[in-house]
Amino acid sequence: MSEKQIRQHYQNRSIKPTYFTIRNDSVELFCATTGADTLPPLLLIHGAPGAWYSGMGILDDSDLQRKYHIIAVDRPGYHYSKFKKKRKALTSIDKQAVAIHEAMRLNRSHATGVLYGTSYGAPIAARVASMYPTEFNHLVMVGGAIDPDNEKFWWFHKYSRGPIVRLILPRFMNSATDEKFAHIEELKKLLPRWREIKIPVTVMQGSNDNIVPVANFDFAKRQFKGKAAEFIMIPGAGHLIRRSHPQLIKDVLIRLPAPDHISQTQITIDTEHTQND
Repeated sequence: MSEKQIRQHYQNRSIKPTYFTIRNDSVELFCATTGADTLPPLLLIHGAPGAWYSGMGILDDSDLQRKYHIIAVDRPGYHYSKFKKKRKALTSIDKQAVAIHEAMRLNRSHATGVLYGTSYGAPIAARVASMYPTEFNHLVMVGGAIDPDNEKFWWFHKYSRGPIVRLILPRFMNSATDEKFAHIEELKKLLPRWREIKIPVTVMQGSNDNIVPVANFDFAKRQFKGKAAEFIMIPGAGHLIRRSHPQLIKDVLIRLPAPDHISQTQITIDTEHTQND
Protein backbone atom coordinates (compact mmCIF):
# COMPACT_ATOMS: atom_id res chain seq x y z
CA MET A 1 0.00 0.00 0.00
CA SER A 2 1.11 3.53 -0.67
CA GLU A 3 1.04 6.18 2.04
CA LYS A 4 -1.88 7.80 0.22
CA GLN A 5 -3.84 4.54 0.31
CA ILE A 6 -3.13 4.15 4.02
CA ARG A 7 -4.31 7.71 4.71
CA GLN A 8 -7.47 7.11 2.70
CA HIS A 9 -8.12 3.85 4.54
CA TYR A 10 -8.02 5.58 7.93
CA GLN A 11 -9.53 8.90 6.87
CA ASN A 12 -12.97 8.23 8.35
CA ARG A 13 -12.06 5.72 11.04
CA SER A 14 -12.34 6.75 14.65
CA ILE A 15 -9.39 4.59 15.73
CA LYS A 16 -6.14 4.89 13.84
CA PRO A 17 -2.85 3.12 14.55
CA THR A 18 -0.15 4.75 16.64
CA TYR A 19 3.27 4.47 15.00
CA PHE A 20 6.61 3.86 16.67
CA THR A 21 10.17 3.29 15.53
CA ILE A 22 12.28 1.29 17.99
CA ARG A 23 16.00 1.87 17.62
CA ASN A 24 19.07 0.15 19.01
CA ASP A 25 22.60 -0.45 17.76
CA SER A 26 21.44 -2.90 15.10
CA VAL A 27 17.82 -2.33 14.17
CA GLU A 28 15.26 0.32 13.38
CA LEU A 29 11.95 -1.47 13.82
CA PHE A 30 8.81 0.29 12.61
CA CYS A 31 5.60 -0.71 14.40
CA ALA A 32 1.92 0.16 14.11
CA THR A 33 -0.23 -0.42 17.19
CA THR A 34 -3.84 -0.32 18.30
CA GLY A 35 -5.40 -1.21 21.63
CA ALA A 36 -4.23 -0.08 25.07
CA ASP A 37 -0.60 -0.88 25.87
CA THR A 38 -1.76 -2.23 29.24
CA LEU A 39 -3.57 -5.12 27.51
CA PRO A 40 -1.83 -8.43 26.68
CA PRO A 41 0.23 -8.11 23.49
CA LEU A 42 -0.65 -9.63 20.13
CA LEU A 43 2.46 -9.50 17.94
CA LEU A 44 1.82 -9.69 14.18
CA ILE A 45 4.65 -10.85 11.88
CA HIS A 46 4.05 -10.56 8.14
CA GLY A 47 5.30 -12.66 5.25
CA ALA A 48 7.41 -11.88 2.18
CA PRO A 49 6.88 -9.39 0.75
CA GLY A 50 4.77 -7.47 3.22
CA ALA A 51 4.59 -4.72 5.82
CA TRP A 52 2.72 -3.82 8.98
CA TYR A 53 -0.45 -3.17 6.99
CA SER A 54 -0.63 -6.89 6.11
CA GLY A 55 -2.23 -7.11 9.55
CA MET A 56 -4.57 -4.17 8.98
CA GLY A 57 -7.70 -6.30 9.34
CA ILE A 58 -6.63 -7.35 12.82
CA LEU A 59 -5.39 -3.89 13.81
CA ASP A 60 -8.73 -2.35 12.82
CA ASP A 61 -10.99 -4.82 14.60
CA SER A 62 -12.69 -3.19 17.59
CA ASP A 63 -13.27 -6.48 19.43
CA LEU A 64 -9.61 -7.43 19.14
CA GLN A 65 -8.60 -3.91 20.18
CA ARG A 66 -10.50 -4.42 23.44
CA LYS A 67 -8.73 -7.73 24.08
CA TYR A 68 -5.16 -7.04 22.95
CA HIS A 69 -2.46 -4.45 22.53
CA ILE A 70 -1.98 -5.24 18.84
CA ILE A 71 1.54 -4.65 17.51
CA ALA A 72 2.23 -5.07 13.78
CA VAL A 73 5.85 -4.75 12.67
CA ASP A 74 7.66 -4.01 9.44
CA ARG A 75 10.17 -6.84 9.33
CA PRO A 76 13.78 -5.68 8.72
CA GLY A 77 14.26 -5.18 4.99
CA TYR A 78 10.64 -4.17 4.39
CA HIS A 79 8.89 -0.79 4.30
CA TYR A 80 10.44 1.40 7.04
CA SER A 81 12.44 -1.11 9.09
CA LYS A 82 16.22 -1.33 8.77
CA PHE A 83 19.03 -3.56 9.97
CA LYS A 84 22.49 -2.03 10.33
CA LYS A 85 21.01 1.18 8.86
CA LYS A 86 20.14 -0.58 5.60
CA ARG A 87 16.77 -1.51 4.11
CA LYS A 88 18.10 -4.80 2.81
CA ALA A 89 16.81 -8.29 3.46
CA LEU A 90 17.77 -9.81 6.78
CA THR A 91 17.68 -13.48 5.81
CA SER A 92 18.61 -14.93 9.21
CA ILE A 93 15.52 -16.20 11.05
CA ASP A 94 17.40 -15.93 14.35
CA LYS A 95 18.32 -12.29 13.78
CA GLN A 96 14.81 -11.48 12.60
CA ALA A 97 13.38 -13.03 15.77
CA VAL A 98 15.68 -11.00 18.02
CA ALA A 99 14.95 -7.79 16.10
CA ILE A 100 11.18 -8.26 16.07
CA HIS A 101 11.09 -9.14 19.76
CA GLU A 102 12.16 -5.55 20.41
CA ALA A 103 8.54 -4.58 19.64
CA MET A 104 7.56 -6.04 23.01
CA ARG A 105 9.16 -2.98 24.61
CA LEU A 106 6.02 -1.07 23.60
CA ASN A 107 3.79 -3.15 25.86
CA ARG A 108 3.34 -2.30 29.54
CA SER A 109 0.96 -5.07 30.63
CA HIS A 110 3.54 -7.52 32.00
CA ALA A 111 1.18 -10.21 30.65
CA THR A 112 2.08 -13.05 28.32
CA GLY A 113 1.06 -12.51 24.72
CA VAL A 114 0.11 -14.17 21.46
CA LEU A 115 2.42 -14.60 18.49
CA TYR A 116 0.81 -14.48 15.06
CA GLY A 117 2.87 -15.20 11.94
CA THR A 118 1.76 -15.58 8.33
CA SER A 119 3.64 -17.25 5.47
CA TYR A 120 7.37 -16.40 5.88
CA GLY A 121 6.50 -14.71 9.15
CA ALA A 122 5.35 -18.03 10.65
CA PRO A 123 8.81 -19.58 11.18
CA ILE A 124 10.03 -16.28 12.62
CA ALA A 125 7.11 -16.28 15.05
CA ALA A 126 8.00 -19.86 15.98
CA ARG A 127 11.60 -18.84 16.64
CA VAL A 128 10.45 -15.97 18.85
CA ALA A 129 8.37 -18.51 20.79
CA SER A 130 11.40 -20.75 21.32
CA MET A 131 13.74 -17.87 22.22
CA TYR A 132 11.39 -16.17 24.68
CA PRO A 133 9.29 -19.01 26.13
CA THR A 134 8.02 -17.14 29.19
CA GLU A 135 6.66 -14.12 27.30
CA PHE A 136 3.96 -15.78 25.20
CA ASN A 137 1.04 -18.11 25.81
CA HIS A 138 0.06 -19.07 22.24
CA LEU A 139 1.52 -19.31 18.74
CA VAL A 140 -0.69 -18.91 15.66
CA MET A 141 0.74 -19.78 12.23
CA VAL A 142 -1.30 -19.03 9.11
CA GLY A 143 -0.16 -20.46 5.77
CA GLY A 144 3.27 -20.97 7.29
CA ALA A 145 6.28 -21.66 5.05
CA ILE A 146 8.07 -23.87 7.58
CA ASP A 147 9.19 -27.10 5.86
CA PRO A 148 12.68 -26.97 4.29
CA ASP A 149 11.77 -29.92 2.03
CA ASN A 150 8.75 -28.13 0.58
CA GLU A 151 9.89 -24.66 -0.45
CA LYS A 152 8.14 -23.82 -3.72
CA PHE A 153 9.98 -22.09 -6.56
CA TRP A 154 8.59 -20.78 -9.85
CA TRP A 155 10.11 -20.51 -13.30
CA PHE A 156 10.89 -16.80 -12.89
CA HIS A 157 12.99 -17.25 -9.77
CA LYS A 158 16.06 -18.23 -11.81
CA TYR A 159 16.01 -14.76 -13.37
CA SER A 160 15.11 -12.79 -10.25
CA ARG A 161 18.66 -12.41 -8.96
CA GLY A 162 20.10 -11.00 -12.16
CA PRO A 163 21.52 -7.48 -11.83
CA ILE A 164 19.29 -5.98 -14.51
CA VAL A 165 16.16 -7.53 -13.02
CA ARG A 166 17.12 -6.30 -9.55
CA LEU A 167 17.49 -2.77 -10.89
CA ILE A 168 13.97 -2.92 -12.33
CA LEU A 169 12.20 -4.54 -9.39
CA PRO A 170 11.14 -2.52 -6.32
CA ARG A 171 13.20 -2.95 -3.17
CA PHE A 172 10.60 -5.05 -1.36
CA MET A 173 10.64 -7.61 -4.19
CA ASN A 174 14.42 -7.86 -4.03
CA SER A 175 14.18 -8.37 -0.27
CA ALA A 176 11.66 -11.15 -0.82
CA THR A 177 13.94 -12.74 -3.42
CA ASP A 178 16.93 -12.68 -1.07
CA GLU A 179 14.83 -14.30 1.66
CA LYS A 180 13.54 -16.89 -0.78
CA PHE A 181 16.95 -18.18 -1.76
CA ALA A 182 18.16 -18.31 1.84
CA HIS A 183 15.00 -19.79 3.26
CA ILE A 184 15.69 -23.52 2.91
CA GLU A 185 18.97 -23.30 4.83
CA GLU A 186 17.35 -21.07 7.45
CA LEU A 187 14.52 -23.55 7.92
CA LYS A 188 17.04 -26.36 8.32
CA LYS A 189 18.67 -24.39 11.14
CA LEU A 190 15.24 -24.10 12.73
CA LEU A 191 14.63 -27.89 12.76
CA PRO A 192 16.03 -28.58 16.27
CA ARG A 193 14.15 -25.57 17.68
CA TRP A 194 10.62 -26.82 17.10
CA ARG A 195 10.83 -29.15 20.10
CA GLU A 196 11.63 -26.13 22.30
CA ILE A 197 8.17 -24.63 21.75
CA LYS A 198 6.11 -25.49 24.82
CA ILE A 199 3.12 -23.15 24.41
CA PRO A 200 -0.14 -24.17 22.66
CA VAL A 201 -0.17 -23.76 18.89
CA THR A 202 -2.81 -23.14 16.24
CA VAL A 203 -1.91 -23.90 12.61
CA MET A 204 -4.16 -22.75 9.77
CA GLN A 205 -3.90 -23.35 6.04
CA GLY A 206 -6.06 -23.41 2.92
CA SER A 207 -6.37 -26.68 1.05
CA ASN A 208 -5.81 -24.86 -2.27
CA ASP A 209 -2.77 -22.86 -1.17
CA ASN A 210 -0.63 -22.55 -4.31
CA ILE A 211 2.08 -20.44 -2.66
CA VAL A 212 2.97 -22.58 0.37
CA PRO A 213 2.41 -26.30 -0.32
CA VAL A 214 -0.02 -28.07 2.00
CA ALA A 215 2.87 -30.38 2.94
CA ASN A 216 3.90 -27.56 5.30
CA PHE A 217 0.68 -28.20 7.24
CA ASP A 218 1.65 -31.87 7.59
CA PHE A 219 5.14 -30.83 8.68
CA ALA A 220 3.59 -28.78 11.50
CA LYS A 221 1.54 -31.79 12.61
CA ARG A 222 4.72 -33.83 12.89
CA GLN A 223 6.60 -31.14 14.81
CA PHE A 224 3.79 -30.67 17.33
CA LYS A 225 2.80 -34.32 17.67
CA GLY A 226 1.66 -35.01 21.22
CA LYS A 227 1.63 -31.31 22.13
CA ALA A 228 -1.20 -28.87 22.79
CA ALA A 229 -2.01 -27.98 19.20
CA GLU A 230 -4.92 -27.57 16.83
CA PHE A 231 -4.75 -27.76 13.05
CA ILE A 232 -7.36 -25.96 10.97
CA MET A 233 -7.58 -26.89 7.30
CA ILE A 234 -9.89 -24.66 5.24
CA PRO A 235 -11.26 -26.44 2.14
CA GLY A 236 -10.99 -24.44 -1.03
CA ALA A 237 -9.06 -21.57 0.53
CA GLY A 238 -5.84 -20.25 -0.97
CA HIS A 239 -2.83 -18.63 0.62
CA LEU A 240 -4.34 -15.30 1.68
CA ILE A 241 -6.61 -16.58 4.43
CA ARG A 242 -6.50 -13.18 6.12
CA ARG A 243 -8.46 -11.84 3.14
CA SER A 244 -10.73 -14.79 2.39
CA HIS A 245 -11.53 -15.80 5.99
CA PRO A 246 -10.97 -12.82 8.29
CA GLN A 247 -13.81 -13.89 10.60
CA LEU A 248 -12.19 -17.28 11.15
CA ILE A 249 -8.90 -15.67 12.13
CA LYS A 250 -10.73 -13.29 14.44
CA ASP A 251 -12.61 -16.17 16.07
CA VAL A 252 -9.32 -17.95 16.80
CA LEU A 253 -7.74 -14.84 18.31
CA ILE A 254 -10.80 -13.94 20.37
CA ARG A 255 -10.91 -17.29 22.15
CA LEU A 256 -7.20 -17.38 22.99
CA PRO A 257 -5.32 -18.13 25.15
CA ALA A 258 -6.36 -21.75 24.94
CA PRO A 259 -5.88 -23.94 28.02
CA ASP A 260 -2.48 -25.61 28.19
CA HIS A 261 -4.13 -29.01 28.51
CA ILE A 262 -5.91 -28.96 25.13
CA SER A 263 -5.35 -32.12 23.15
CA GLN A 264 -4.04 -32.23 19.61
CA THR A 265 -6.92 -31.80 17.20
CA GLN A 266 -7.49 -31.26 13.49
CA ILE A 267 -10.45 -29.18 12.37
CA THR A 268 -11.78 -29.00 8.83
CA ILE A 269 -13.77 -25.82 8.38
CA ASP A 270 -17.03 -25.64 6.47
CA THR A 271 -15.86 -22.90 4.10
CA GLU A 272 -19.32 -21.73 3.04
CA HIS A 273 -20.53 -21.50 6.64
CA THR A 274 -17.43 -19.61 7.74
CA GLN A 275 -17.73 -16.99 5.01
CA ASN A 276 -21.38 -16.36 5.90
CA ASP A 277 -20.77 -15.83 9.64
